[in-house]
Amino acid sequence: MIQSALVALGLWAAAGQPGPSAPRVQADSVPGSELTVYLLTFEPGELIWEKFGHNALWIRDHRSGRDWAYDYGRFSFGRTLADNLRFIGRFAVGDLNYSMGQGDVRTYLAAYEQAGRAIWAQELDLAPAARAALRDFLEWNIRDENREYQYNYYLDNCSTRIRDALDRVVGGQLRAWADTLRTPWTFRDHTRRTTDGGRILYPALMFGLGQPVDRTITAWQEMFLPISLRPFLDQVAIADPDGRRHPLVKEARLLVASERFRVAATSDRPTARNLAMGAVVGLIVAGLGRLAPRSGGWRLAFGSVAVGWSFLAGLGGLILASSWGFTSHQFSAANENLLQLNLVSLALAAVLPAALWRGRRRRAALGLAAIAAGVSLLGLLLKALPWFYQDNLDSIALVLPIHLGLLVGLRLADPNP
Repeated sequence: MIQSALVALGLWAAAGQPGPSAPRVQADSVPGSELTVYLLTFEPGELIWEKFGHNALWIRDHRSGRDWAYDYGRFSFGRTLADNLRFIGRFAVGDLNYSMGQGDVRTYLAAYEQAGRAIWAQELDLAPAARAALRDFLEWNIRDENREYQYNYYLDNCSTRIRDALDRVVGGQLRAWADTLRTPWTFRDHTRRTTDGGRILYPALMFGLGQPVDRTITAWQEMFLPISLRPFLDQVAIADPDGRRHPLVKEARLLVASERFRVAATSDRPTARNLAMGAVVGLIVAGLGRLAPRSGGWRLAFGSVAVGWSFLAGLGGLILASSWGFTSHQFSAANENLLQLNLVSLALAAVLPAALWRGRRRRAALGLAAIAAGVSLLGLLLKALPWFYQDNLDSIALVLPIHLGLLVGLRLADPNP
Protein backbone atom coordinates (compact mmCIF):
# COMPACT_ATOMS: atom_id res chain seq x y z
CA MET A 1 0.00 0.00 0.00
CA ILE A 2 2.55 2.59 -1.15
CA GLN A 3 0.34 5.51 -2.11
CA SER A 4 0.60 8.94 -0.53
CA ALA A 5 4.09 10.09 -1.52
CA LEU A 6 3.97 8.54 -4.98
CA VAL A 7 0.55 10.08 -5.67
CA ALA A 8 1.98 13.47 -4.72
CA LEU A 9 4.86 12.97 -7.12
CA GLY A 10 2.45 11.86 -9.84
CA LEU A 11 0.31 14.97 -9.42
CA TRP A 12 3.34 17.20 -9.67
CA ALA A 13 4.56 15.45 -12.78
CA ALA A 14 1.10 15.56 -14.39
CA ALA A 15 0.98 19.29 -13.80
CA GLY A 16 4.34 19.69 -15.46
CA GLN A 17 5.79 20.99 -12.21
CA PRO A 18 8.77 19.72 -10.22
CA GLY A 19 7.02 20.54 -6.97
CA PRO A 20 5.18 23.34 -5.25
CA SER A 21 5.93 26.80 -6.62
CA ALA A 22 8.55 25.46 -9.04
CA PRO A 23 10.04 27.92 -11.57
CA ARG A 24 9.35 27.54 -15.29
CA VAL A 25 12.40 26.34 -17.21
CA GLN A 26 13.37 28.31 -20.30
CA ALA A 27 15.58 27.11 -23.10
CA ASP A 28 18.11 29.88 -22.58
CA SER A 29 18.22 29.57 -18.77
CA VAL A 30 21.51 29.81 -16.91
CA PRO A 31 23.14 26.62 -15.57
CA GLY A 32 21.18 25.38 -12.60
CA SER A 33 17.80 26.79 -13.68
CA GLU A 34 16.81 23.35 -14.84
CA LEU A 35 17.18 22.02 -11.27
CA THR A 36 14.85 22.04 -8.27
CA VAL A 37 16.24 21.09 -4.85
CA TYR A 38 14.29 19.59 -1.96
CA LEU A 39 15.24 18.49 1.51
CA LEU A 40 13.48 15.23 2.34
CA THR A 41 13.00 14.46 6.03
CA PHE A 42 11.99 10.99 7.17
CA GLU A 43 10.80 11.03 10.76
CA PRO A 44 12.01 8.38 13.26
CA GLY A 45 11.34 4.70 12.77
CA GLU A 46 11.29 1.52 14.82
CA LEU A 47 14.89 0.28 14.64
CA ILE A 48 17.69 1.50 16.89
CA TRP A 49 19.49 3.41 14.12
CA GLU A 50 16.22 5.02 12.99
CA LYS A 51 15.47 6.79 16.28
CA PHE A 52 16.94 10.15 15.20
CA GLY A 53 15.16 10.14 11.84
CA HIS A 54 16.86 10.49 8.47
CA ASN A 55 17.08 12.95 5.60
CA ALA A 56 18.18 13.24 1.99
CA LEU A 57 18.64 15.84 -0.72
CA TRP A 58 16.40 15.43 -3.74
CA ILE A 59 17.61 16.97 -7.01
CA ARG A 60 15.04 17.15 -9.80
CA ASP A 61 16.43 17.86 -13.28
CA HIS A 62 13.64 19.06 -15.60
CA ARG A 63 15.81 18.85 -18.67
CA SER A 64 16.80 15.20 -18.29
CA GLY A 65 13.77 14.12 -16.27
CA ARG A 66 16.05 12.70 -13.60
CA ASP A 67 14.75 12.60 -9.99
CA TRP A 68 17.65 11.60 -7.77
CA ALA A 69 18.04 11.49 -3.99
CA TYR A 70 21.35 11.55 -2.09
CA ASP A 71 21.81 10.62 1.54
CA TYR A 72 24.52 9.89 4.11
CA GLY A 73 24.93 7.59 7.09
CA ARG A 74 24.76 4.23 5.33
CA PHE A 75 26.39 1.16 6.84
CA SER A 76 26.33 -2.57 6.33
CA PHE A 77 26.71 -5.46 8.75
CA GLY A 78 27.98 -7.75 6.00
CA ARG A 79 26.85 -11.12 4.70
CA THR A 80 28.72 -13.48 7.01
CA LEU A 81 29.08 -13.89 10.75
CA ALA A 82 32.75 -12.92 10.47
CA ASP A 83 31.78 -9.69 8.69
CA ASN A 84 29.25 -8.89 11.40
CA LEU A 85 31.76 -9.55 14.18
CA ARG A 86 34.31 -7.30 12.48
CA PHE A 87 31.69 -4.55 12.17
CA ILE A 88 30.75 -4.86 15.86
CA GLY A 89 34.43 -4.82 16.84
CA ARG A 90 35.09 -1.65 14.83
CA PHE A 91 31.95 -0.06 16.24
CA ALA A 92 33.05 -0.86 19.80
CA VAL A 93 36.33 1.05 19.38
CA GLY A 94 34.72 3.94 17.50
CA ASP A 95 35.87 3.03 13.99
CA LEU A 96 32.57 3.91 12.31
CA ASN A 97 33.16 3.71 8.58
CA TYR A 98 29.93 4.89 6.96
CA SER A 99 29.16 5.96 3.41
CA MET A 100 26.97 8.04 1.13
CA GLY A 101 24.22 6.64 -1.08
CA GLN A 102 21.97 7.65 -3.97
CA GLY A 103 18.94 6.38 -5.84
CA ASP A 104 15.69 7.20 -7.56
CA VAL A 105 13.54 9.35 -5.28
CA ARG A 106 10.47 7.17 -5.82
CA THR A 107 12.33 4.21 -4.37
CA TYR A 108 13.26 6.27 -1.31
CA LEU A 109 9.72 7.48 -0.73
CA ALA A 110 8.17 4.06 -1.21
CA ALA A 111 10.57 2.41 1.27
CA TYR A 112 10.02 4.96 4.02
CA GLU A 113 6.27 5.11 3.53
CA GLN A 114 6.09 1.32 3.72
CA ALA A 115 7.97 1.51 7.03
CA GLY A 116 5.23 3.78 8.42
CA ARG A 117 7.39 6.89 8.71
CA ALA A 118 6.19 10.43 8.06
CA ILE A 119 7.88 12.20 5.14
CA TRP A 120 8.38 15.94 4.62
CA ALA A 121 9.61 17.73 1.49
CA GLN A 122 10.94 21.30 1.60
CA GLU A 123 11.65 23.06 -1.68
CA LEU A 124 14.79 25.17 -1.22
CA ASP A 125 14.92 28.59 -2.87
CA LEU A 126 18.51 28.52 -4.05
CA ALA A 127 20.00 30.62 -6.82
CA PRO A 128 20.61 28.65 -10.05
CA ALA A 129 24.37 28.69 -9.51
CA ALA A 130 23.92 27.31 -5.97
CA ARG A 131 21.66 24.53 -7.25
CA ALA A 132 24.24 23.56 -9.85
CA ALA A 133 27.05 23.72 -7.28
CA LEU A 134 25.09 21.49 -4.92
CA ARG A 135 24.41 18.91 -7.62
CA ASP A 136 28.07 18.93 -8.70
CA PHE A 137 29.26 18.52 -5.12
CA LEU A 138 26.92 15.58 -4.51
CA GLU A 139 28.02 13.91 -7.73
CA TRP A 140 31.65 14.34 -6.68
CA ASN A 141 30.94 13.09 -3.16
CA ILE A 142 29.18 9.94 -4.37
CA ARG A 143 32.25 8.69 -6.23
CA ASP A 144 33.75 5.50 -4.83
CA GLU A 145 36.90 7.26 -3.67
CA ASN A 146 34.92 9.98 -1.80
CA ARG A 147 31.76 8.39 -0.47
CA GLU A 148 33.11 6.84 2.76
CA TYR A 149 33.73 8.80 5.94
CA GLN A 150 34.16 8.39 9.69
CA TYR A 151 30.71 8.70 11.25
CA ASN A 152 30.13 10.61 14.49
CA TYR A 153 26.75 10.55 16.22
CA TYR A 154 26.57 14.26 16.91
CA LEU A 155 29.22 15.91 14.74
CA ASP A 156 29.33 14.06 11.43
CA ASN A 157 26.19 12.13 10.56
CA CYS A 158 23.51 11.95 7.90
CA SER A 159 22.04 15.33 8.85
CA THR A 160 25.24 17.32 9.48
CA ARG A 161 26.59 16.28 6.07
CA ILE A 162 23.50 17.69 4.37
CA ARG A 163 23.61 20.79 6.59
CA ASP A 164 27.24 21.38 5.62
CA ALA A 165 26.55 20.87 1.91
CA LEU A 166 23.75 23.45 1.99
CA ASP A 167 25.88 25.88 3.99
CA ARG A 168 28.66 25.52 1.43
CA VAL A 169 26.51 26.57 -1.53
CA VAL A 170 24.99 29.57 0.28
CA GLY A 171 28.39 30.92 1.25
CA GLY A 172 28.29 30.08 4.97
CA GLN A 173 25.07 32.00 5.64
CA LEU A 174 23.36 29.04 7.30
CA ARG A 175 26.11 28.59 9.88
CA ALA A 176 26.46 32.35 10.44
CA TRP A 177 22.79 32.43 11.46
CA ALA A 178 22.60 29.13 13.36
CA ASP A 179 25.81 29.53 15.37
CA THR A 180 24.44 32.66 17.03
CA LEU A 181 21.19 30.98 18.09
CA ARG A 182 21.65 29.32 21.47
CA THR A 183 19.14 26.64 22.43
CA PRO A 184 18.17 25.48 25.94
CA TRP A 185 18.91 21.86 24.99
CA THR A 186 21.90 19.54 25.20
CA PHE A 187 22.88 16.56 23.09
CA ARG A 188 21.70 14.37 25.97
CA ASP A 189 18.28 16.03 25.98
CA HIS A 190 17.74 15.13 22.34
CA THR A 191 19.14 11.65 22.85
CA ARG A 192 16.80 11.17 25.80
CA ARG A 193 13.64 12.25 23.98
CA THR A 194 14.34 10.27 20.80
CA THR A 195 15.19 7.05 22.62
CA ASP A 196 12.69 7.39 25.47
CA GLY A 197 10.99 4.07 26.08
CA GLY A 198 13.83 1.94 24.75
CA ARG A 199 14.34 -0.75 27.39
CA ILE A 200 17.97 -1.41 26.46
CA LEU A 201 19.07 1.51 24.28
CA TYR A 202 17.88 4.28 26.61
CA PRO A 203 19.66 3.18 29.83
CA ALA A 204 22.75 2.13 27.88
CA LEU A 205 23.07 5.59 26.36
CA MET A 206 22.33 7.40 29.62
CA PHE A 207 25.07 5.42 31.41
CA GLY A 208 27.51 5.46 28.49
CA LEU A 209 27.48 9.17 27.59
CA GLY A 210 29.75 11.44 29.60
CA GLN A 211 30.06 15.15 30.30
CA PRO A 212 30.60 16.26 26.66
CA VAL A 213 26.89 15.78 25.88
CA ASP A 214 25.72 17.96 28.77
CA ARG A 215 26.53 21.47 27.53
CA THR A 216 23.77 23.50 25.89
CA ILE A 217 24.13 23.61 22.13
CA THR A 218 23.50 26.06 19.30
CA ALA A 219 20.99 25.65 16.50
CA TRP A 220 23.92 24.72 14.25
CA GLN A 221 24.81 21.83 16.55
CA GLU A 222 21.19 20.79 17.02
CA MET A 223 20.92 20.27 13.27
CA PHE A 224 22.65 16.93 13.85
CA LEU A 225 19.09 15.72 14.34
CA PRO A 226 17.22 15.33 11.03
CA ILE A 227 13.92 16.21 12.66
CA SER A 228 15.50 19.46 13.91
CA LEU A 229 17.20 20.44 10.65
CA ARG A 230 13.83 20.68 8.91
CA PRO A 231 12.18 23.25 11.24
CA PHE A 232 15.38 25.31 11.52
CA LEU A 233 15.57 25.66 7.74
CA ASP A 234 12.05 27.08 7.83
CA GLN A 235 13.41 29.99 9.87
CA VAL A 236 16.46 30.87 7.76
CA ALA A 237 16.66 33.79 5.34
CA ILE A 238 19.55 34.07 2.87
CA ALA A 239 20.83 36.61 0.37
CA ASP A 240 21.54 35.67 -3.26
CA PRO A 241 24.58 37.03 -5.11
CA ASP A 242 22.32 39.68 -6.69
CA GLY A 243 21.38 40.96 -3.22
CA ARG A 244 17.85 39.51 -3.08
CA ARG A 245 17.05 38.40 0.46
CA HIS A 246 14.43 35.69 0.94
CA PRO A 247 13.55 32.61 3.03
CA LEU A 248 15.66 29.57 2.26
CA VAL A 249 12.56 27.34 2.15
CA LYS A 250 10.15 28.28 -0.62
CA GLU A 251 7.46 25.81 0.40
CA ALA A 252 7.13 22.76 2.63
CA ARG A 253 4.81 19.84 2.15
CA LEU A 254 3.95 16.80 4.25
CA LEU A 255 4.06 13.97 1.72
CA VAL A 256 3.17 11.18 4.14
CA ALA A 257 1.47 11.66 7.50
CA SER A 258 2.17 9.16 10.25
CA GLU A 259 1.98 9.21 14.05
CA ARG A 260 3.34 5.69 14.41
CA PHE A 261 6.77 6.67 15.72
CA ARG A 262 6.04 10.13 17.00
CA VAL A 263 8.79 11.78 19.07
CA ALA A 264 7.83 13.95 22.05
CA ALA A 265 9.19 17.49 22.27
CA THR A 266 10.62 16.66 25.69
CA SER A 267 11.13 13.54 27.78
CA ASP A 268 10.10 12.90 31.36
CA ARG A 269 13.04 12.33 33.67
CA PRO A 270 12.85 8.84 35.20
CA THR A 271 14.66 9.91 38.38
CA ALA A 272 11.76 9.17 40.73
CA ARG A 273 11.00 5.88 39.00
CA ASN A 274 14.66 4.84 39.11
CA LEU A 275 14.90 5.77 42.78
CA ALA A 276 11.86 3.66 43.61
CA MET A 277 13.25 0.74 41.62
CA GLY A 278 16.70 1.05 43.17
CA ALA A 279 15.23 1.29 46.67
CA VAL A 280 13.13 -1.83 46.16
CA VAL A 281 16.11 -3.82 44.88
CA GLY A 282 18.32 -2.49 47.67
CA LEU A 283 15.78 -3.52 50.32
CA ILE A 284 15.47 -6.97 48.78
CA VAL A 285 19.25 -7.43 48.82
CA ALA A 286 19.45 -6.26 52.43
CA GLY A 287 16.54 -8.55 53.38
CA LEU A 288 18.20 -11.56 51.77
CA GLY A 289 21.36 -10.74 53.71
CA ARG A 290 19.38 -10.76 56.97
CA LEU A 291 17.92 -14.19 56.11
CA ALA A 292 21.24 -15.65 54.89
CA PRO A 293 22.45 -16.97 58.33
CA ARG A 294 19.26 -19.01 58.74
CA SER A 295 19.92 -21.63 56.04
CA GLY A 296 22.07 -22.57 53.12
CA GLY A 297 19.21 -21.78 50.74
CA TRP A 298 18.89 -18.18 51.88
CA ARG A 299 22.66 -17.80 51.81
CA LEU A 300 22.69 -19.10 48.24
CA ALA A 301 19.95 -16.65 47.25
CA PHE A 302 21.76 -13.70 48.81
CA GLY A 303 25.11 -14.75 47.40
CA SER A 304 23.74 -15.17 43.90
CA VAL A 305 22.17 -11.70 43.92
CA ALA A 306 25.23 -10.09 45.54
CA VAL A 307 27.73 -11.67 43.15
CA GLY A 308 25.50 -11.04 40.14
CA TRP A 309 25.02 -7.35 40.92
CA SER A 310 28.68 -6.79 41.75
CA PHE A 311 29.79 -8.48 38.55
CA LEU A 312 27.38 -6.46 36.38
CA ALA A 313 28.29 -3.18 38.10
CA GLY A 314 32.01 -3.92 37.75
CA LEU A 315 31.66 -5.00 34.14
CA GLY A 316 29.74 -1.80 33.42
CA GLY A 317 32.55 0.19 34.98
CA LEU A 318 35.12 -1.65 32.87
CA ILE A 319 33.17 -0.82 29.71
CA LEU A 320 32.79 2.84 30.67
CA ALA A 321 36.48 3.17 31.50
CA SER A 322 37.51 1.45 28.28
CA SER A 323 35.19 3.64 26.20
CA TRP A 324 36.74 6.74 27.74
CA GLY A 325 40.37 5.71 27.64
CA PHE A 326 40.80 3.33 24.71
CA THR A 327 38.25 4.16 22.00
CA SER A 328 37.36 7.03 19.68
CA HIS A 329 33.95 7.54 21.29
CA GLN A 330 34.70 11.11 22.37
CA PHE A 331 31.29 11.62 23.96
CA SER A 332 32.02 8.82 26.43
CA ALA A 333 34.81 10.86 28.01
CA ALA A 334 34.74 12.29 31.54
CA ASN A 335 31.90 9.98 32.48
CA GLU A 336 30.80 10.55 36.06
CA ASN A 337 28.92 7.26 35.99
CA LEU A 338 32.29 5.63 36.68
CA LEU A 339 31.59 6.61 40.29
CA GLN A 340 28.42 4.50 40.14
CA LEU A 341 29.71 1.54 38.14
CA ASN A 342 33.38 0.96 38.94
CA LEU A 343 36.03 -1.71 39.07
CA VAL A 344 35.76 -2.04 42.86
CA SER A 345 32.54 -3.96 42.30
CA LEU A 346 34.37 -6.38 40.03
CA ALA A 347 36.87 -7.09 42.81
CA LEU A 348 33.97 -7.53 45.23
CA ALA A 349 32.37 -10.11 42.93
CA ALA A 350 35.65 -12.06 43.03
CA VAL A 351 35.91 -12.24 46.84
CA LEU A 352 32.22 -12.70 47.72
CA PRO A 353 32.09 -16.50 47.19
CA ALA A 354 34.94 -17.04 49.66
CA ALA A 355 33.37 -14.64 52.15
CA LEU A 356 29.90 -16.17 52.04
CA TRP A 357 30.57 -19.88 51.64
CA ARG A 358 34.03 -20.47 53.05
CA GLY A 359 34.01 -17.95 55.88
CA ARG A 360 37.17 -16.32 54.52
CA ARG A 361 37.91 -12.76 53.35
CA ARG A 362 34.77 -11.38 54.97
CA ARG A 363 36.53 -8.22 56.06
CA ALA A 364 37.82 -7.67 52.51
CA ALA A 365 34.32 -8.13 51.11
CA LEU A 366 32.84 -5.65 53.60
CA GLY A 367 35.60 -3.16 52.84
CA LEU A 368 35.08 -3.40 49.08
CA ALA A 369 31.29 -3.08 49.48
CA ALA A 370 31.81 -0.01 51.66
CA ILE A 371 34.13 1.53 49.05
CA ALA A 372 31.66 0.86 46.21
CA ALA A 373 28.78 2.41 48.18
CA GLY A 374 30.95 5.31 49.37
CA VAL A 375 32.18 6.16 45.87
CA SER A 376 28.62 6.04 44.59
CA LEU A 377 27.51 8.39 47.39
CA LEU A 378 30.48 10.64 46.60
CA GLY A 379 29.21 10.88 43.03
CA LEU A 380 25.99 12.35 44.39
CA LEU A 381 27.69 14.79 46.79
CA LEU A 382 30.04 16.06 44.09
CA LYS A 383 27.03 17.33 42.11
CA ALA A 384 27.23 20.41 44.37
CA LEU A 385 30.48 21.41 42.61
CA PRO A 386 30.44 23.16 39.21
CA TRP A 387 32.93 20.72 37.70
CA PHE A 388 30.51 17.81 38.10
CA TYR A 389 27.70 18.91 35.82
CA GLN A 390 26.86 15.63 34.10
CA ASP A 391 23.13 15.02 33.92
CA ASN A 392 23.22 11.61 35.61
CA LEU A 393 20.91 11.85 38.61
CA ASP A 394 18.79 9.17 36.94
CA SER A 395 21.74 6.78 37.08
CA ILE A 396 22.64 7.66 40.66
CA ALA A 397 19.02 7.19 41.80
CA LEU A 398 19.04 3.64 40.46
CA VAL A 399 22.51 2.48 41.50
CA LEU A 400 23.22 4.08 44.89
CA PRO A 401 20.36 2.33 46.81
CA ILE A 402 21.52 -1.06 45.50
CA HIS A 403 25.11 -0.44 46.63
CA LEU A 404 23.83 0.55 50.07
CA GLY A 405 21.52 -2.47 50.21
CA LEU A 406 24.40 -4.79 49.40
CA LEU A 407 26.60 -3.25 52.11
CA VAL A 408 23.86 -3.65 54.72
CA GLY A 409 23.10 -7.18 53.50
CA LEU A 410 26.74 -8.23 53.84
CA ARG A 411 26.90 -6.99 57.43
CA LEU A 412 23.66 -8.83 58.28
CA ALA A 413 24.83 -12.01 56.56
CA ASP A 414 27.81 -12.43 58.85
CA PRO A 415 26.84 -14.99 61.54
CA ASN A 416 29.51 -13.58 63.86
CA PRO A 417 29.46 -9.80 63.34
